Amino acid sequence: MKNAYYLLILFLVSITNYAQTKHTVIKGETIYSISKKYNVSIEDIIAKNPSAKDGLIEGALLVLPKRSNLLPNKDSVIFKKEKVSLLATVNKTRERNLVLLMPFNINRIENDSTKTKIEYLKTDRFLNITLDFYAGAIKAIDSAKVLGLPINAKVYDAESSKYSSNVATLIKNNDFSNVDVVIGPFTNSFVELAGQLVDKKTAVISPLTNDVGVGGSNIFYAMPNENIQKEKLMAYLKLKSDAVFAIHSSSKSKLSAYFSTNYPGVKSFNFNEKGIFDYSILKSNFQKGKKNFVILDSDKIIQVISVVNNLLKLKKEFDIQLVVIERNEALDFEEISSKNLAALQMLYPSAIRENESVEALNFAKTFKKENKVQPNQYATRGFDVTFDAILRMCQEDGFIKSAESQISEQIESQFNYINNTNTGVYMMYYNSDLTIKQAQ
Repeated sequence: MKNAYYLLILFLVSITNYAQTKHTVIKGETIYSISKKYNVSIEDIIAKNPSAKDGLIEGALLVLPKRSNLLPNKDSVIFKKEKVSLLATVNKTRERNLVLLMPFNINRIENDSTKTKIEYLKTDRFLNITLDFYAGAIKAIDSAKVLGLPINAKVYDAESSKYSSNVATLIKNNDFSNVDVVIGPFTNSFVELAGQLVDKKTAVISPLTNDVGVGGSNIFYAMPNENIQKEKLMAYLKLKSDAVFAIHSSSKSKLSAYFSTNYPGVKSFNFNEKGIFDYSILKSNFQKGKKNFVILDSDKIIQVISVVNNLLKLKKEFDIQLVVIERNEALDFEEISSKNLAALQMLYPSAIRENESVEALNFAKTFKKENKVQPNQYATRGFDVTFDAILRMCQEDGFIKSAESQISEQIESQFNYINNTNTGVYMMYYNSDLTIKQAQ
């Protein structure tokens, strides 16, 4: 009976997909993500929409090929992913190969007569991020070997500038035929180039940037992009309350347009041209007996102070929680105390969580012992991305199949790949004890 029910649902989803012949492009979508969503090839989409080969335009209407054999995509209710312990199911019988493409830019540093290596270390932020990430990645590789995982790891200097990289030369001059996973470099365009040049069975991971990529069947984006974080936040707010408001720095805010198009239930208000906001209008819309979420869309210090102080006053009458799409520098201004943000339980989406587990504390302790410093966010990111990749490549079916079906969690990050992009986002908030907690 259960199998018959499954087949019925599968049939109904297939009919739905068969009938779907048009698609309106939304912001951040790529041909690849649309092809995965409808289970049709990129070539078929371009054949029906020749202009798509030059890139997608938000709002454009695509004609999709009719296919009689369409199956539900991995986002459908049929394919439920589970959070698992990848370590419990590793296969230790076959060696796996990992390559790190790290943008050290050693040649540039060696050939620069204007700066010493010490000066580079002191002033080059990108180099420091690379070194921190690399230190975390090496810790992950060492940890995997201690656990008996049969991996070989190679590191190449992926010399990169804003518009050029030696990635193509590295891949041409070295044997990548048996590589299971490539991590890096740090720029999506160069990651995507690497993905095109290696075998399609080799997973290539963009580890750090949260920019939206153009996609590829073997290209994975380990950092949830801004669109995903925004969508996850809005889904969370919708689940908790229908009283959602937004205060924008001006009427021309991109976020205001985004809400009007995608979330018309969000009531938006704007500071006027003189930078003044009438809080009595906001108060008249608040609802008692409900959580009132107020999304602050401004990075102007004066406006942030104004909103925080006035919401604190209104909180005496209403249940209010402050929300930001992303943390910005204005929130760290000295006149905006963490105490006030905690009183409003400021909520925001994040690709990382606060973790005080025994495993997290042990990681920090051993990292400090080996490197003489506490792991920062880039070092921890390096460990998380690399260790997760190693565990997935050591699964029976390898990284790509594992990414399709399994959710995992490491020290600070969750990895839940949908259409090859990590959607593992946490909702974090300032707690009354001035700590940052994960919202449930």
